[in-house]
Amino acid sequence: MPPSKDTVKEFDFNAKDFERVRGLIYKRAGISLADSKQEMVYSRLARRLRATGIGSFAKYLDDLEAGRLGEEWESFTNALTTNLTSFFREAHHFPLLAEHIKNKREPLTIWCSAASTGEEPYSIAMTVCEAFNTLTPNCQIIATDIDTNVLAHGAQGVYTMDRLDKMAPERQRRFFLKGKGDREGQARVRPELRNMITFKQLNLLADSWPISGQFDVIFCRNVMIYFDKATQRKILSRFVPLMKPDALLFAGHSENFLYVSESLKLRGKTVYELDDNAAARKAPQRT
Repeated sequence: MPPSKDTVKEFDFNAKDFERVRGLIYKRAGISLADSKQEMVYSRLARRLRATGIGSFAKYLDDLEAGRLGEEWESFTNALTTNLTSFFREAHHFPLLAEHIKNKREPLTIWCSAASTGEEPYSIAMTVCEAFNTLTPNCQIIATDIDTNVLAHGAQGVYTMDRLDKMAPERQRRFFLKGKGDREGQARVRPELRNMITFKQLNLLADSWPISGQFDVIFCRNVMIYFDKATQRKILSRFVPLMKPDALLFAGHSENFLYVSESLKLRGKTVYELDDNAAARKAPQRT
């Protein structure tokens, strides 16, 4: 009996192809794909084969590595990155953020290093506005991600109303403009919030990062889980020089940085600060 139509794949995809993909995405973005991700990889990259008109994974990967596909590296990386996010995700972090910044000297600088479609940096912006009771606090938020598609979504700042369902009505009224007519069912973040945030592409594995200065707060939540320990250690070592002496680093609920970096200590639930030695090295010297 021939195989059913449902079990026949459009493209051949074997273990060798999967191992090539794993190697390429690790080298490109530091992402370690588990053995269990083979079907996910096939599903996402099959779309790229259709888009490029290439008939096999082997040919697609050959052309990708040989540089014959123009800007396809960006699409390849975008296809394999996961962007699960929501407004005020891991809500216990935001009261801690508000408390931390209330006594800080302005201007505030905050880096959201895995911005996805923008819900996290906008949640940070709303928290800052509430902490200072103004829509125009003296605060600059840098929102970065490796995926250019989700960054474009975040920069636009338009969301379906169901994305706001779990947000308090008062926050919805204060920070969003509801769409009308052909925009009904959507909401746009207020321009004051949008003006606080700069969206830019950044690969945490790149040799140089398009950011400078030191930050009062860094958010790096739910991205380290995709990296192995060596990659985590490398990234955290680059965060430390970008943190002010009393800065906070927010991690995801399943991430533990204590065994990866000797320069950090736990401040609260998945919230870190520089250890005493690292903070002392950064503190201004008295004369």
